[in-house]
Amino acid sequence: MKTIVVIPTYNEAANIKTLLEAILDLEIANLSVLVVDDSSPDRTGEIVERMASRQPGQIALLSRPAKQGLGKAYKAGFQRALEMGADAIIQMDADFSHSPLYIPELLAYLKDFDCVVGSRYVPGGSTDERWGFGRWLLSWWANAIYTRLILRTCQRDTTAGFKAWRRSTLLGIDLDRIHSNGYDFQVEMTFVTERLGYRIKEIPIYFEDRRIGQSKMSIPIKIESALRVWDVLWRHRRLRPEHRAGIERSTIPGRAR
Repeated sequence: MKTIVVIPTYNEAANIKTLLEAILDLEIANLSVLVVDDSSPDRTGEIVERMASRQPGQIALLSRPAKQGLGKAYKAGFQRALEMGADAIIQMDADFSHSPLYIPELLAYLKDFDCVVGSRYVPGGSTDERWGFGRWLLSWWANAIYTRLILRTCQRDTTAGFKAWRRSTLLGIDLDRIHSNGYDFQVEMTFVTERLGYRIKEIPIYFEDRRIGQSKMSIPIKIESALRVWDVLWRHRRLRPEHRAGIERSTIPGRAR
């Protein structure tokens, strides 16, 4: 099975080398990393490019001309990974909030599910103790109450950005129907995946606060993402499993968890 880890970056020069080394140190057969960099001013892309020249076939760089948003970065990365022949695609952050040590478990569950989610809000999952109660409460409420109440999703961590996808799942979703470009991209992918009847498994993870650098999640971004949940609901309210793009229409399994 060919596995590609897709990591979008913007000003992650302090983290990216250590992260790529940690992923490759897992020594998972036929695994490589694709970094999608939006021309980071701190030269993140140059670091990746140098590493890729020394480790061809294990590290690749997709460089975009400017900062265009998280959703577009992931879509571009997913499309390139599919073109590269990936059977499994993992998405994760570049700041060590998502530990590479969970990757083998994500891939193990992907044998029986269409998408596997590293979740903060299932039993056994947790967030960094440095968050403080207020930050935790806001994140928990947005995921476990607000978004799930509006979209009626089963997934508890609706904004999770640590996921493993089957190739067939991303092809069936059809990334052209995903329009969100901010952090609501995760919510839209969650909703569409469930509406199309794909089997999702959430596994508990410890979500560490970023080790180096500054978070890109500001209060205005959080508010905008919350408001866009209604747009996601309206856009995809009629989606059904039979609307999967071009594949698996004759055999659509029931949901499992």
